[in-house]
Amino acid sequence: MDPLSIYKKNYHVDYGDADYFKRLKLSYLFNYFQNIAGLHSESTNLGIGKLQNEYGVAWVMIRMMLEINRMPGINEDISIETWPVSPKKMIIERNFIVRDMEGNILVSAISSWVILDLQKRQMVKIDSMIPPQHPEFLESKAIDRKFEKLKPAGELNSVYKKLIGFSDLDINGHVNNAKYIDYILDCFSLDKHEKYSAKSIQINYVNEAVAGDTISLYKDIAEIDGSHKKVYIEGINETDGKVHFQAYIQVQ
Repeated sequence: MDPLSIYKKNYHVDYGDADYFKRLKLSYLFNYFQNIAGLHSESTNLGIGKLQNEYGVAWVMIRMMLEINRMPGINEDISIETWPVSPKKMIIERNFIVRDMEGNILVSAISSWVILDLQKRQMVKIDSMIPPQHPEFLESKAIDRKFEKLKPAGELNSVYKKLIGFSDLDINGHVNNAKYIDYILDCFSLDKHEKYSAKSIQINYVNEAVAGDTISLYKDIAEIDGSHKKVYIEGINETDGKVHFQAYIQVQ
């Protein structure tokens, strides 16, 4: 079968995929995205195994933006479709749309990816890796807006510290992108989760974290009383002060 420009797959929300409120965990949705992106890449001859084994490189997500209409619930079947747009020199954007079985859009997302040399820890030119038989790139986007510049609006307050351990790591040896979503959601108490739900989120992955790192998490709620109800969160390495991630969550 020839590779497709748009790749689609159905998922079932199992009990282990759901949170306290019987909705799909946001971090598990990120895992679904990672899974289907990997499957699509494999179908276009750009899969994880081929890139790592033949070239010593790997796909790395550097940012993601979601707009959420509704999170799927326990035992719900959903479909996810994904497609990349034409790559820039070092970055390629990949789109995702989550639908229920009636075709209603539940979540829309855009993401940016780079190809990283695993030894040099440097980015590789995207077009140098695209095979001639790659399917046509589409120019439509799941979200018709640009990534925002993320910065706090007010004072940053310390929330907690996270020591990175074995279970946080992915096959590339650093913290998996979905794990950061759990770290972010743990910045809020249960009563805040009962009061608010995420309407949109953008996360920028700035510097990788590895086992033994301690990430100090900070939260700025200066915009929580505004019309958009945004919360800024960032994670900083306790030892060297490097920023590991920055995030905006818009709640409703």
